[in-house]
Formats: sequence, C-alpha cells, structure tokens
Amino acid sequence: MQILDDTQGQSSHRHRQWDPPVNAAGSLNRMTASPLPPAPPRTLGRIPVLQVSPCIEHGAFPAKSVVGEPFDVTATVFREGHDSVNATVVLTDPDGRERHVPMTLISPGLDHWAATISADRCGRWSYRVEGWADPFSTWEHDATLKIAADVDTELMLQEGALVLERALAEVARTLAQAKPLKNAILALRDPTRPAQARLRPAFADEVRAELARRPLRDHVSPSASHGWLVERERALYGAWYEIFARSEGATQDPRTGVWTSGTLVSAARRLTAIANMGFDVVYLTPIHPIGAVNRKGPNNTPNAGPLDPGSPYAIGSADGGHDAIAPELGTFADFDSFVVQARRLGLEVALDLALNCAPDHPWVGAHPEWFTMRADGTIACAENPPKKYEDVYPLNFDNDPAGIYAEVRRVVQVWIDHGVTIFRVDNPHTKPLEFWQWLISDVAVQAPGVIWLAEAFTRPAMMHALGKVGFQQSYTYYTWRIQKWELQEYVTELAGETATYMRPSFWPTTHDILTPFMQYGGPTAWKLRAALAATLVPTYGIYAGYELVEDVARPGVEEQIDNEKYQLKDRHWSDYDDTGPKAGQSLAPYLTMINGIRRAHPCLHWLRNLRLHHVDDENVMAFSKRRTVEGREDVILVVANLDPHATRETYVHLDMAALGLSQGEGFVAHDLITGASWHWGEHNFVRLGPDGEPVHIIHIRRF
Repeated sequence: MQILDDTQGQSSHRHRQWDPPVNAAGSLNRMTASPLPPAPPRTLGRIPVLQVSPCIEHGAFPAKSVVGEPFDVTATVFREGHDSVNATVVLTDPDGRERHVPMTLISPGLDHWAATISADRCGRWSYRVEGWADPFSTWEHDATLKIAADVDTELMLQEGALVLERALAEVARTLAQAKPLKNAILALRDPTRPAQARLRPAFADEVRAELARRPLRDHVSPSASHGWLVERERALYGAWYEIFARSEGATQDPRTGVWTSGTLVSAARRLTAIANMGFDVVYLTPIHPIGAVNRKGPNNTPNAGPLDPGSPYAIGSADGGHDAIAPELGTFADFDSFVVQARRLGLEVALDLALNCAPDHPWVGAHPEWFTMRADGTIACAENPPKKYEDVYPLNFDNDPAGIYAEVRRVVQVWIDHGVTIFRVDNPHTKPLEFWQWLISDVAVQAPGVIWLAEAFTRPAMMHALGKVGFQQSYTYYTWRIQKWELQEYVTELAGETATYMRPSFWPTTHDILTPFMQYGGPTAWKLRAALAATLVPTYGIYAGYELVEDVARPGVEEQIDNEKYQLKDRHWSDYDDTGPKAGQSLAPYLTMINGIRRAHPCLHWLRNLRLHHVDDENVMAFSKRRTVEGREDVILVVANLDPHATRETYVHLDMAALGLSQGEGFVAHDLITGASWHWGEHNFVRLGPDGEPVHIIHIRRF
C-alpha cells in the first residue's frame, strides 16, 4: 500500500472512490438499488401458507445464521375440508440451487409446521415454505378406516394403486427407489389376496420412507421467499480482548514522572500473552492522531497539560484523521507487522471505528458543512446535556450525506487493506440507520467476511434495528443484568426470536463501564461475570486489566479511576509472572481455562441452544447447552452463584430432556473448573461461593 504525504502533512491512501448512489438532482438515494414498482397483491394459493417465521420486518431484512448453525422455520399450513396437507421448506443457495427439507406438523390443532434448517456455506441464501396436498396420506387415512369397516374395499385398493402409479410416473426415481412402490402396486391390484394383505405392503416402512424423501405433491403453493444471510463462524462465536495500544509498553520515568507512550511495536509484544489466554480477537481502541484543541486531561479534566496524551476518541490533528496513525504509535508498516503477528498467533484484529472529530481534524477545515453550525457561527461539540465534550465534533449526516458516505467508505477500505477484519463501531446509534445499512452492505460486496460490532447501549428499538440493517454483533445490557430473574429474562429474549437478527456480545466491564457490582464484588465477582459471559452467549469480551481485578472507580462515576481514555497506563505485566512479586494475583489462568473450555466444547459456540433449569435458591442460576457434532453429543451444564459475597447451598432440578437424557437416568457430572466428578441425576445438591468456586461448568457424560 502506497502512502503519500500531502502538503498539509496528512497521510492519504490511493483507493478507488466509493460514491453512494445519487439521483439526477445530486441528492442521495436512500436505497442501495433502484426502487422497484409496487408488487401486485400476493394470491393466497390453493394450499394457504401463512405466518412464515422467521420473517424480519415483513421480509425487509434477512434472517441470519453462521455456517452449520441450525434454526427453526415455522409456518401455518392448512386447507379446506379433510384431505391431508403437507409442507416443505425450500432452501435456495447462493448459486440458485434448491434443497427441500420436510416439515413436521408440531401442533395439529393449530396447523403449525416446523423444520430445522442450516447452511453449509457462506453467502446470501433464501427460504420459502411450500404447502401442498398429499394424495397418498389422504388415501392412507381413508383406506385404513374404510377397509377396516369393509366399506368400498375394492375401490379403495384400486385408488391406492392409482396414487402410487402417479408417484412413479410424476416423480423421478431410480430403479431401487421405485421398487417398494412397484411391489405395493402389485399387491394392491392382486384380487387373489385378502384385503388387509393387499393393503399392508402400501404401508410398509420402505414405502413411507421413499414417499417422505420424494413425495407426490399436488397443488404446490409457495410462500414468499425470505432472505437468509449465512456468515462465517466468527460472526457468532469468539472471545475478544481489548487494548489501548499506547499503554502496552508505556513507561513512566520514576525521577521526572514523564510518560513515554507505548507503540504498535511494543503492543505487538503483548499479543503472545493474549493468544496464550485463548482469545480470538484483539480489539484496538482508536490509533489515530489525537486532537490538540480542547484536549482532555487525566480523569476527563477539561484542561490538558502539555504532555497529556488526550483521549484517542477525539480523532484528528495536523498529523491526519481517521486514515492515519498517531505518530507516537508508529507507522503503517508497524501496523502491518502487528496484524501479521496477530494472525500468526491465531488472532483477528478489530479496530474501533469512532466517527468523532477533534476540532483540528482535517475534515473540519475541508468540509465544515459536515458538522452542525451554531447560531454564533461555531461548530457544535458533542453533548449529552448537561454534559459537553468539547474535544469532539459529531458529524451531521444531513448536510452532505453523499460526501460523508463516500469518505467514510474510503477510510474503512484503508483499514481493510491493512488487514482489519472486524470493526467495533463507537456509538452507532447516533448516526443514521440508513448509513450503516448502505456502508455494511457496500463493504460486503468487496469484503464479505468483515464483521461489525455495534457499541450501542441505548433503547431496545435502536439496538434491534442496528442488527437488522447489518451489524453482525451488538453490545448488550449484560453489564447491568445482575439478578437471576433479570438475567434469565434477558437471555431468553436474546436466544429466542431476537437471535435471528441480533447476536449479543457480553462484556462484564468496558473502558467506559465499571458497575457497583464489579467495584465491590472482589475477585469472586470478576470470575463469576467472566464465566457467565463466556458460557451464556458465544461472543464475549474483556477489557485489558480485567485479569488484575481493576475495581477502583473514579468518585461519582461508574468507570475506572485514572482511565486509559485520558492517560497512559503501565500495568507492569511482568510482576504477575510466575517469578514476579505479584505471582498468583492475576485471573489470567482462570480466563485461560474458561477460553479452553469454550474451544473444546462446540455446544458453547451457539446461542439458540440455551436452556434454563430450575434452582431453589433465587441467587443461583443454572443453564445448559447441547449440540451434536459428527455423531458425538456435547452437553455443558453451568451452575452459578450470582452472590459474590456469600456461599450458598441449594438444589438444582434439571430438565432431563434438555440434556438429552431420560427421566430418572443418572450421568457423570464432570466439573471442568475443579476437575471433580459426581454421579448426578434429576435433582442435585450444590454448594458454591467465595470460599470455593462461584461457578460449576459441568461436562455431562453418560455412564
């Protein structure tokens, strides 16, 4: 990648220009393609197919899954009268090839059908439900009743033969596949045999199986097609580790107190430890030049000293903007080396996309129309009244959307070209949804594997909408869900219908958030919340220093004191090595164990397989996940004491069917945290708390 310095000292990258679609008048089109004329009213079809699910916003957005991840398609399918109906899900892969999946009638009285589907490759799929009349099942029902009562016996036998002859004539089969049907036809047409003997071959298992695979279908009535986006596994499953690159390798002169920033080179030396703990993604907060105007000082003080580094979220200075690297961190060559080292260790690199501009960002001078002008002629800074963030100017997407869209798209491509595969987006809920829909879909054309995480702690409607328009992952309210009832209610929502479009990422703390529970819960709380985050959902993350239990808050604020957002930090990682003065005081071995469990047990890679179990104590929670991989069943049961201050004893009552076990069956419960094993059944005693371990992560095995 060639990097050119312009006369203003900015780094610029030569990429093709990304121009959002504009109309003849020069205004931005709100669609990514030309609008189509209104569709005519859809006819119901001979066999009504209604209430197909999942259907996101009446089909406006695709359902989501990753490769191999199953989910249920349901529909209401019925017809007039008493003749039999059946239903099929038809999958269309990215190349247009179709696959048929039989549906099962799961609620006969409500005509409710379901089938479990999954995809074996990434891309844009679709699915539809086809309802159809089932002449064989209709005949089977009538023939069973009538022949038993000796009503129209010969007529029913001949009609059965005709149905099977149609099945042979109208549906392609090999000779072997046709054989059981031919045998049944011969029997049905043999007048020398008793009626029941003639009937029996038509109801043989091999006939039913053949007609289930290749049925005779009359009056096939399709539903509308529904979009289905199938993505790579990292879109659903992964463990994230967040760092401020400038702190990794930062040092302070003990004599003068002057700090020296860490660099991308020194940060790369931290990657081995991150990978050794079993993390999959290293997430970098912004690494761009930081504004000098209105720069923030330590602990968010309004006036920075001459040596204060400022907040990396106040992006832009004379050294460049979002497409540049802060000079104190290094060069693009250093960044490329960081990415190469991360990949060598099995880590993907995620970068913060924070569309914040410092007052001295190059965009402010070049494009003042991209910002909001106040009545006094000044540019409006970011506000959350009564708070003001004087070091940040937010973009105004209403003045020149085409220009902003194109420039952000260019910036994103710069980082993709340098190996970034994931973007953690800062405050996406303060930008237009249609912008994100356009950006994510446009990037997907060139780089379909790029993943977007929405950092949107906001109202549910906006969080859900961000998932619908394209974000693969979303921060959640997990950080504030502490009590058993609220955790259970929340994960039930997330693992249910919501999972078809929004994938949760659980973070016990962030660089912005340190809840009272974490401030006062001690190491037990930090172990508990990490274990829950890592097992309740497939994607979770921690912020650097989590393993050191950094639980001291800035007075009056739920965030850490001496916050890295405003100053450098040297955590003296070597002090926690086996031979260091603080050996044994880090939770790194615990996190390593948790991540090892996650990797070893594929049931934890999914979300929709979560099942809750009853526990007598309101402070103890139990849940399980189950998955079959290559014929082997993997079942994990988690039991957690949510009270970090007291050890609790109680009974866990298991839903045996959810575990793949029979009522009354015993099993081996092997605790992957302590290594202990017990013989368990449906009702089991547990003791958990700070005097031992707060969480059991149990691998269930049959005797």
